[in-house]
Amino acid sequence: MADTVLPVQRRSPLAHAADRLAAVTRDSKGAVRLAELPFLAQVDVRLDAKGAAAAAVGLALGLQLPLEPNTVVRAGERTAVWLGPDEWLIVGPPGSERDLESRIRAATADEPVAVTDVSAQRTTLLVAGPRARDLLAHGCPLDLHTRAFGADRCAQTTLGRTQIVLVARSEARAGFWVLVRSSFAGYLTDWLLDAAVEYA
Repeated sequence: MADTVLPVQRRSPLAHAADRLAAVTRDSKGAVRLAELPFLAQVDVRLDAKGAAAAAVGLALGLQLPLEPNTVVRAGERTAVWLGPDEWLIVGPPGSERDLESRIRAATADEPVAVTDVSAQRTTLLVAGPRARDLLAHGCPLDLHTRAFGADRCAQTTLGRTQIVLVARSEARAGFWVLVRSSFAGYLTDWLLDAAVEYA
């Protein structure tokens, strides 16, 4: 008898909230846009920023790891997010986590490096629109004015008492990525929906 393999259907942490997120965009007439960006590849990399491995990883991925604190470097569909002096989060399109991980491991060879696929740990919320900064300011302790937190900036912070990684996107009208642990995604989505009511 042949073994039967049942297909595994992936379900994002916020699949149940897609309609409510879309309603905010509609009801606010675009002042605030909320959406989940599910299943983005996320690979955590730890290595010596001054060593040969950092440059090798940059070449292998086609983007240099940012060395300035709280900055982001983007090339094509890949983004490198500075998390600490020796730690970065590499974000890529859904399904690319194995490719990212193997490229990094091959590039670093014998250099001391830690590479961990953390894609299932977080989901990503897109917060965009002309009032996106105002919405985030309701629950984020950072100064989100463009002078302090402009394009290609990032921070590990809190939003609505939830730990997040906040990324200010560089593309026109791209807004922010809010990377949140999957187990807190529902709570944070409810918080954002509640805070967005004033823009409806």
